Amino acid sequence: MPKPLPLLPIPFLCRIKKMRTFMTMLFFPFFLTSCLPYLYHLGKEQSAIILNREKIETVLAKPNLEPKTKQKLSLIQEVRKFAIEELALNEKGGFEYFTELDREEIGWNVSASESLALKSYTWWFPIAGTVPYKGFFNKELAKELENELKIKGYDTRIRAIGGYSTLGWFSDPVLSPQLTWPDHRLVGLVIHEMAHATAYLPGDTTLNESYASFVEEIGTEIFYKTKEGENSPHLLKFKKEKIKRETILKLLKQYANQLKEVYESNRDRNEKLELKKSIILNFKNKIISENLIPEEKSKEFLVREWNNEDFLGALRYHSGEVSFLKLYEKSNRNLVTFHKEVQNLFQMPEESRKEFLNPSP
Repeated sequence: MPKPLPLLPIPFLCRIKKMRTFMTMLFFPFFLTSCLPYLYHLGKEQSAIILNREKIETVLAKPNLEPKTKQKLSLIQEVRKFAIEELALNEKGGFEYFTELDREEIGWNVSASESLALKSYTWWFPIAGTVPYKGFFNKELAKELENELKIKGYDTRIRAIGGYSTLGWFSDPVLSPQLTWPDHRLVGLVIHEMAHATAYLPGDTTLNESYASFVEEIGTEIFYKTKEGENSPHLLKFKKEKIKRETILKLLKQYANQLKEVYESNRDRNEKLELKKSIILNFKNKIISENLIPEEKSKEFLVREWNNEDFLGALRYHSGEVSFLKLYEKSNRNLVTFHKEVQNLFQMPEESRKEFLNPSP
Protein backbone atom coordinates (compact mmCIF):
# COMPACT_ATOMS: atom_id res chain seq x y z
CA MET A 1 0.00 0.00 0.00
CA PRO A 2 1.19 -0.84 -0.57
CA LYS A 3 4.83 4.19 -2.17
CA PRO A 4 4.84 8.64 -1.76
CA LEU A 5 4.98 13.39 -1.47
CA PRO A 6 6.91 17.22 -1.82
CA LEU A 7 8.55 19.36 -1.05
CA LEU A 8 10.41 18.02 -3.88
CA PRO A 9 9.41 14.65 -4.73
CA ILE A 10 5.94 13.91 -3.58
CA PRO A 11 5.02 10.44 -2.64
CA PHE A 12 3.96 7.17 -3.22
CA LEU A 13 0.96 6.29 -1.21
CA CYS A 14 1.30 2.62 -0.89
CA ARG A 15 0.13 -0.66 0.15
CA ILE A 16 -3.36 -1.81 0.51
CA LYS A 17 -4.56 -3.67 3.53
CA LYS A 18 -4.59 -7.24 2.28
CA MET A 19 -2.72 -6.14 -0.70
CA ARG A 20 -0.22 -3.52 -1.26
CA THR A 21 -0.03 -0.67 -3.70
CA PHE A 22 1.95 2.33 -4.77
CA MET A 23 1.33 5.76 -6.04
CA THR A 24 3.71 8.62 -6.53
CA MET A 25 3.66 12.14 -7.60
CA LEU A 26 5.90 15.20 -7.75
CA PHE A 27 4.82 18.61 -6.68
CA PHE A 28 6.01 20.79 -9.57
CA PRO A 29 4.27 24.18 -9.89
CA PHE A 30 4.58 23.96 -13.64
CA PHE A 31 2.77 20.62 -13.85
CA LEU A 32 -0.34 20.38 -16.02
CA THR A 33 -2.86 22.96 -14.89
CA SER A 34 -5.66 20.42 -14.65
CA CYS A 35 -3.57 18.44 -12.16
CA LEU A 36 -2.82 21.31 -9.81
CA PRO A 37 -5.81 20.82 -7.44
CA TYR A 38 -4.93 17.14 -7.13
CA LEU A 39 -1.26 17.82 -6.51
CA TYR A 40 -2.13 20.55 -4.01
CA HIS A 41 -4.26 18.03 -2.11
CA LEU A 42 -1.37 15.56 -2.06
CA GLY A 43 1.27 18.13 -1.25
CA LYS A 44 -0.73 19.55 1.66
CA GLU A 45 -1.28 16.15 3.26
CA GLN A 46 2.22 14.89 2.49
CA SER A 47 3.71 17.98 4.09
CA ALA A 48 1.59 17.42 7.20
CA ILE A 49 2.82 13.83 7.45
CA ILE A 50 6.47 14.87 7.20
CA LEU A 51 6.24 18.00 9.36
CA ASN A 52 4.31 16.26 12.16
CA ARG A 53 6.54 13.22 12.43
CA GLU A 54 8.53 12.49 15.57
CA LYS A 55 11.53 10.25 16.08
CA ILE A 56 10.35 6.90 17.39
CA GLU A 57 12.88 7.19 20.21
CA THR A 58 11.20 10.45 21.27
CA VAL A 59 7.74 8.88 21.21
CA LEU A 60 8.92 5.86 23.21
CA ALA A 61 10.32 8.17 25.89
CA LYS A 62 6.92 9.75 26.60
CA PRO A 63 5.73 8.81 30.13
CA ASN A 64 2.05 8.27 29.29
CA LEU A 65 2.54 6.25 26.10
CA GLU A 66 0.02 3.43 25.75
CA PRO A 67 1.61 -0.03 26.25
CA LYS A 68 0.26 -1.28 22.90
CA THR A 69 1.75 1.68 21.03
CA LYS A 70 5.05 1.18 22.81
CA GLN A 71 5.13 -2.51 21.91
CA LYS A 72 4.33 -1.86 18.24
CA LEU A 73 6.89 0.92 17.84
CA SER A 74 9.56 -1.14 19.58
CA LEU A 75 8.81 -4.02 17.22
CA ILE A 76 9.15 -1.72 14.20
CA GLN A 77 12.54 -0.54 15.44
CA GLU A 78 13.66 -4.13 15.85
CA VAL A 79 12.44 -5.15 12.38
CA ARG A 80 14.04 -2.14 10.71
CA LYS A 81 17.42 -2.96 12.27
CA PHE A 82 17.06 -6.62 11.26
CA ALA A 83 16.04 -5.69 7.70
CA ILE A 84 19.16 -3.58 7.24
CA GLU A 85 21.62 -5.95 8.89
CA GLU A 86 20.23 -9.36 7.89
CA LEU A 87 18.06 -8.78 4.82
CA ALA A 88 20.35 -6.26 3.07
CA LEU A 89 17.56 -3.71 2.68
CA ASN A 90 18.13 -0.01 2.12
CA GLU A 91 18.43 1.93 5.39
CA LYS A 92 16.72 4.84 3.61
CA GLY A 93 13.53 2.79 3.60
CA GLY A 94 12.12 4.77 6.53
CA PHE A 95 10.52 3.65 9.80
CA GLU A 96 12.65 5.94 11.98
CA TYR A 97 9.76 8.33 12.67
CA PHE A 98 6.11 8.19 13.75
CA THR A 99 3.20 10.40 12.66
CA GLU A 100 -0.20 10.42 14.36
CA LEU A 101 -3.01 10.86 11.82
CA ASP A 102 -6.51 12.19 12.51
CA ARG A 103 -8.16 9.42 10.48
CA GLU A 104 -8.47 5.64 10.63
CA GLU A 105 -6.96 5.06 7.18
CA ILE A 106 -3.82 6.50 5.59
CA GLY A 107 -5.59 7.15 2.32
CA TRP A 108 -7.40 5.48 -0.56
CA ASN A 109 -6.30 4.22 -3.97
CA VAL A 110 -8.56 4.19 -7.02
CA SER A 111 -7.84 1.58 -9.67
CA ALA A 112 -9.69 0.49 -12.78
CA SER A 113 -9.57 -1.89 -15.71
CA GLU A 114 -11.24 -2.53 -19.03
CA SER A 115 -14.59 -4.25 -18.57
CA LEU A 116 -13.86 -6.94 -21.17
CA ALA A 117 -10.09 -7.24 -20.91
CA LEU A 118 -7.65 -7.88 -18.09
CA LYS A 119 -5.99 -4.57 -18.81
CA SER A 120 -5.43 -1.90 -16.17
CA TYR A 121 -6.27 1.76 -16.60
CA THR A 122 -3.06 3.65 -15.84
CA TRP A 123 -1.76 7.05 -14.80
CA TRP A 124 1.71 8.52 -15.21
CA PHE A 125 3.62 10.33 -12.44
CA PRO A 126 7.20 11.56 -12.21
CA ILE A 127 9.57 9.09 -10.52
CA ALA A 128 7.02 6.26 -10.33
CA GLY A 129 6.29 6.27 -14.05
CA THR A 130 3.14 4.51 -15.23
CA VAL A 131 1.09 3.08 -12.37
CA PRO A 132 -2.34 1.38 -12.20
CA TYR A 133 -3.80 3.45 -9.39
CA LYS A 134 -4.29 6.99 -8.21
CA GLY A 135 -4.18 7.80 -4.51
CA PHE A 136 -6.02 10.26 -2.31
CA PHE A 137 -5.93 11.29 1.34
CA ASN A 138 -9.64 12.16 1.10
CA LYS A 139 -12.11 9.33 0.42
CA GLU A 140 -14.71 11.61 -1.16
CA LEU A 141 -12.20 12.68 -3.81
CA ALA A 142 -11.44 9.01 -4.46
CA LYS A 143 -15.16 8.30 -4.89
CA GLU A 144 -15.48 11.18 -7.38
CA LEU A 145 -12.77 9.71 -9.58
CA GLU A 146 -14.22 6.21 -9.27
CA ASN A 147 -17.63 7.47 -10.42
CA GLU A 148 -16.05 9.19 -13.42
CA LEU A 149 -14.36 5.95 -14.42
CA LYS A 150 -17.55 3.93 -13.91
CA ILE A 151 -19.46 6.31 -16.19
CA LYS A 152 -16.83 5.64 -18.85
CA GLY A 153 -17.49 1.91 -18.52
CA TYR A 154 -14.48 0.75 -16.53
CA ASP A 155 -14.43 -1.86 -13.78
CA THR A 156 -13.32 0.02 -10.65
CA ARG A 157 -12.24 -0.47 -7.07
CA ILE A 158 -11.35 1.79 -4.13
CA ARG A 159 -8.95 0.26 -1.61
CA ALA A 160 -7.65 1.58 1.69
CA ILE A 161 -3.93 2.22 1.59
CA GLY A 162 -1.99 0.14 4.10
CA GLY A 163 1.61 1.09 3.32
CA TYR A 164 3.33 4.29 2.42
CA SER A 165 6.73 5.09 0.91
CA THR A 166 8.57 7.86 -0.90
CA LEU A 167 11.08 5.34 -2.23
CA GLY A 168 13.85 6.84 -0.15
CA TRP A 169 13.21 10.52 -0.97
CA PHE A 170 12.19 11.07 2.65
CA SER A 171 12.57 8.96 5.76
CA ASP A 172 8.98 7.79 5.71
CA PRO A 173 7.31 7.58 9.12
CA VAL A 174 5.22 4.85 10.63
CA LEU A 175 1.61 6.09 10.51
CA SER A 176 -0.83 5.57 13.36
CA PRO A 177 -3.35 3.42 11.41
CA GLN A 178 -0.56 0.88 10.81
CA LEU A 179 -0.23 0.21 14.53
CA THR A 180 -3.58 -1.60 14.49
CA TRP A 181 -2.08 -4.41 12.40
CA PRO A 182 -1.22 -7.82 13.92
CA ASP A 183 2.48 -8.13 14.73
CA HIS A 184 3.41 -10.52 11.91
CA ARG A 185 1.72 -8.29 9.34
CA LEU A 186 3.47 -5.24 10.74
CA VAL A 187 6.78 -7.07 10.36
CA GLY A 188 5.85 -7.78 6.75
CA LEU A 189 4.87 -4.16 6.14
CA VAL A 190 8.26 -2.84 7.24
CA ILE A 191 10.14 -5.36 5.12
CA HIS A 192 7.89 -4.79 2.08
CA GLU A 193 8.26 -1.02 2.08
CA MET A 194 12.01 -1.17 2.71
CA ALA A 195 12.29 -3.52 -0.26
CA HIS A 196 10.73 -0.82 -2.44
CA ALA A 197 13.50 1.56 -1.37
CA THR A 198 16.05 -1.13 -2.28
CA ALA A 199 14.97 -1.98 -5.83
CA TYR A 200 12.34 -0.14 -7.85
CA LEU A 201 11.80 0.14 -11.59
CA PRO A 202 9.60 3.13 -12.58
CA GLY A 203 6.62 2.04 -14.63
CA ASP A 204 6.62 -1.69 -13.80
CA THR A 205 4.23 -2.03 -10.87
CA THR A 206 3.80 -5.79 -11.13
CA LEU A 207 7.54 -6.45 -11.00
CA ASN A 208 8.05 -3.95 -8.16
CA GLU A 209 5.20 -5.22 -6.01
CA SER A 210 5.84 -8.91 -6.68
CA TYR A 211 9.52 -8.49 -5.75
CA ALA A 212 8.62 -6.62 -2.55
CA SER A 213 6.01 -9.25 -1.67
CA PHE A 214 8.54 -12.04 -2.18
CA VAL A 215 11.09 -10.28 0.04
CA GLU A 216 8.35 -9.64 2.59
CA GLU A 217 7.50 -13.33 2.80
CA ILE A 218 11.02 -14.71 3.05
CA GLY A 219 12.08 -11.81 5.29
CA THR A 220 9.21 -12.35 7.74
CA GLU A 221 10.03 -16.04 7.94
CA ILE A 222 13.76 -15.36 8.52
CA PHE A 223 12.95 -12.73 11.16
CA TYR A 224 10.77 -15.01 13.29
CA LYS A 225 13.00 -18.05 12.87
CA THR A 226 15.96 -15.98 14.04
CA LYS A 227 14.16 -14.24 16.90
CA GLU A 228 11.77 -16.91 18.17
CA GLY A 229 12.75 -20.23 16.56
CA GLU A 230 10.90 -22.72 14.36
CA ASN A 231 7.98 -22.99 16.81
CA SER A 232 7.34 -19.26 16.97
CA PRO A 233 3.56 -18.68 17.31
CA HIS A 234 3.92 -15.67 15.01
CA LEU A 235 5.72 -17.79 12.43
CA LEU A 236 3.10 -20.55 12.61
CA LYS A 237 0.30 -18.01 12.11
CA PHE A 238 2.21 -16.44 9.21
CA LYS A 239 2.71 -19.84 7.54
CA LYS A 240 -0.96 -20.75 7.97
CA GLU A 241 -2.05 -17.51 6.30
CA LYS A 242 0.54 -18.02 3.55
CA ILE A 243 -0.85 -21.47 2.67
CA LYS A 244 -4.37 -20.07 2.43
CA ARG A 245 -3.18 -17.07 0.39
CA GLU A 246 -1.32 -19.32 -2.06
CA THR A 247 -4.43 -21.46 -2.52
CA ILE A 248 -6.56 -18.39 -3.23
CA LEU A 249 -3.98 -16.99 -5.65
CA LYS A 250 -3.88 -20.27 -7.53
CA LEU A 251 -7.65 -20.09 -7.96
CA LEU A 252 -7.46 -16.41 -8.92
CA LYS A 253 -5.01 -17.21 -11.70
CA GLN A 254 -7.12 -20.16 -12.86
CA TYR A 255 -10.30 -18.11 -13.17
CA ALA A 256 -8.46 -15.07 -14.54
CA ASN A 257 -7.24 -17.30 -17.38
CA GLN A 258 -10.85 -18.34 -18.03
CA LEU A 259 -11.87 -14.69 -18.22
CA LYS A 260 -8.98 -13.93 -20.56
CA GLU A 261 -10.04 -16.72 -22.93
CA VAL A 262 -13.56 -15.31 -23.07
CA TYR A 263 -12.39 -11.75 -23.63
CA GLU A 264 -10.06 -12.79 -26.47
CA SER A 265 -12.72 -14.92 -28.18
CA ASN A 266 -14.93 -13.93 -31.12
CA ARG A 267 -18.11 -13.91 -29.03
CA ASP A 268 -20.27 -10.79 -29.08
CA ARG A 269 -20.19 -8.29 -26.21
CA ASN A 270 -23.38 -9.44 -24.49
CA GLU A 271 -22.28 -13.07 -24.50
CA LYS A 272 -18.91 -12.10 -23.07
CA LEU A 273 -20.58 -10.13 -20.28
CA GLU A 274 -22.81 -13.09 -19.37
CA LEU A 275 -19.86 -15.49 -19.35
CA LYS A 276 -17.92 -13.01 -17.21
CA LYS A 277 -20.69 -13.06 -14.59
CA SER A 278 -20.79 -16.84 -14.67
CA ILE A 279 -17.02 -17.28 -14.27
CA ILE A 280 -16.86 -14.82 -11.38
CA LEU A 281 -19.78 -16.55 -9.65
CA ASN A 282 -18.06 -19.92 -10.10
CA PHE A 283 -14.90 -18.46 -8.60
CA LYS A 284 -16.81 -17.21 -5.55
CA ASN A 285 -18.52 -20.55 -5.05
CA LYS A 286 -15.17 -22.32 -5.29
CA ILE A 287 -13.67 -20.06 -2.64
CA ILE A 288 -16.59 -20.80 -0.32
CA SER A 289 -16.59 -24.57 -0.99
CA GLU A 290 -12.85 -24.72 -0.23
CA ASN A 291 -13.48 -22.99 3.13
CA LEU A 292 -11.05 -20.21 2.21
CA ILE A 293 -13.09 -17.54 3.96
CA PRO A 294 -14.81 -17.70 7.36
CA GLU A 295 -18.28 -19.22 7.16
CA GLU A 296 -19.89 -16.17 8.72
CA LYS A 297 -18.55 -14.02 5.85
CA SER A 298 -19.49 -16.35 2.99
CA LYS A 299 -22.90 -14.76 2.30
CA GLU A 300 -21.40 -11.28 2.20
CA PHE A 301 -18.61 -12.53 -0.10
CA LEU A 302 -21.12 -14.15 -2.45
CA VAL A 303 -23.21 -11.00 -2.96
CA ARG A 304 -20.26 -8.59 -3.09
CA GLU A 305 -19.62 -7.23 -6.58
CA TRP A 306 -16.46 -8.64 -8.16
CA ASN A 307 -14.90 -7.46 -11.38
CA ASN A 308 -11.70 -7.56 -13.44
CA GLU A 309 -9.92 -5.12 -11.15
CA ASP A 310 -10.27 -7.50 -8.22
CA PHE A 311 -8.36 -10.16 -10.15
CA LEU A 312 -5.76 -7.72 -11.44
CA GLY A 313 -5.34 -6.10 -8.03
CA ALA A 314 -4.45 -9.39 -6.38
CA LEU A 315 -2.19 -10.70 -9.14
CA ARG A 316 -0.38 -7.35 -9.31
CA TYR A 317 1.31 -8.18 -6.01
CA HIS A 318 1.85 -11.89 -6.44
CA SER A 319 3.30 -12.77 -9.82
CA GLY A 320 6.51 -14.61 -10.59
CA GLU A 321 6.82 -16.36 -7.22
CA VAL A 322 8.50 -19.37 -8.84
CA SER A 323 10.88 -17.19 -10.83
CA PHE A 324 11.85 -15.11 -7.80
CA LEU A 325 12.44 -18.28 -5.79
CA LYS A 326 14.73 -19.63 -8.54
CA LEU A 327 16.61 -16.32 -8.56
CA TYR A 328 16.95 -16.50 -4.78
CA GLU A 329 18.32 -20.05 -4.98
CA LYS A 330 20.64 -19.02 -7.81
CA SER A 331 21.95 -16.32 -5.45
CA ASN A 332 22.69 -19.06 -2.86
CA ARG A 333 20.06 -17.44 -0.65
CA ASN A 334 22.37 -14.45 -0.28
CA LEU A 335 20.09 -11.42 -0.21
CA VAL A 336 22.80 -8.94 -1.19
CA THR A 337 23.28 -10.92 -4.40
CA PHE A 338 19.54 -11.48 -4.83
CA HIS A 339 18.72 -7.75 -4.72
CA LYS A 340 21.41 -7.12 -7.35
CA GLU A 341 19.98 -9.88 -9.54
CA VAL A 342 16.56 -8.24 -9.32
CA GLN A 343 18.07 -4.91 -10.32
CA ASN A 344 19.60 -6.67 -13.33
CA LEU A 345 16.06 -7.54 -14.42
CA PHE A 346 15.51 -3.80 -14.87
CA GLN A 347 17.83 -3.88 -17.90
CA MET A 348 15.69 -6.49 -19.65
CA PRO A 349 13.10 -5.55 -22.32
CA GLU A 350 9.53 -5.25 -21.06
CA GLU A 351 8.43 -8.48 -22.75
CA SER A 352 11.27 -10.40 -21.09
CA ARG A 353 10.24 -9.07 -17.69
CA LYS A 354 6.66 -10.17 -18.35
CA GLU A 355 7.93 -13.63 -19.26
CA PHE A 356 9.88 -13.71 -16.00
CA LEU A 357 6.72 -12.91 -14.04
CA ASN A 358 4.51 -15.24 -16.07
CA PRO A 359 6.77 -18.01 -17.40
CA SER A 360 5.39 -20.39 -20.00
CA PRO A 361 4.43 -23.85 -18.66
